[in-house]
Amino acid sequence: MALLEISALTACHGLLEAVRKVSFSLEKGETLALVGANGAGKTTLLRTLAGAHRAAEGRIEFAGSDVTNLPSHERAAAGIALVPEGRRLFARMTVEENLLLARATGRTGPWTIEAVFEAFPNLRERRRSRAGSLSGGEQQATAIGRALMANPELLLLDEVSLGLSPLVVDRVYRQLKSLMVRGATIILVEQDLNRALSVADRVICMLEGRVALEGRATELTRPQVTDAYFGLAASGRTEA
Repeated sequence: MALLEISALTACHGLLEAVRKVSFSLEKGETLALVGANGAGKTTLLRTLAGAHRAAEGRIEFAGSDVTNLPSHERAAAGIALVPEGRRLFARMTVEENLLLARATGRTGPWTIEAVFEAFPNLRERRRSRAGSLSGGEQQATAIGRALMANPELLLLDEVSLGLSPLVVDRVYRQLKSLMVRGATIILVEQDLNRALSVADRVICMLEGRVALEGRATELTRPQVTDAYFGLAASGRTEA
């Protein structure tokens, strides 16, 4: 049974359908990359999965239960964690305090403060620094670490490389790959096609709120993804 099953999901901003009847499933341990141009609906889709945005239609099934109408805190308690675009850290709180906030979900598991510092060693010496004083890469690591502290079954990552230098992005992706090796289940929104194709098991390209292309990362070519990205694909969907 799939960990996550999305059926004909629609989400709106007022009269605008930002996500239009999107359907896909995700197996435990898989990494799915969502790619597409700005405004394609990727962030709205992640927020809808996390409960931060209401679904207008469709169904979200997680770990065998219908969570479509659950509020975000109940989805977090069920095992869904979102690392939002822009990180959304509490700037005046320390790294450690930001991490400890995730314990409010009440979930237990392998991710503790020490486990996060082991996965993101650059944070250990900054544990008592205010989040607002951190570099972009350190803030991103803190945001991911905070999500992991909730011991989620599904990690939603929105634009992890946004605003970071290539060197810092390399470091963040090395850390992400270590999470994938540990068996994490991840949905990753990424603008950089090369990055997305290099780490994902499967790729979904969105266009104007719909799935324009779907397939295994090893079977899709960059030209195929690029054509779907810009709406040039001849066929609507490639099955895995």
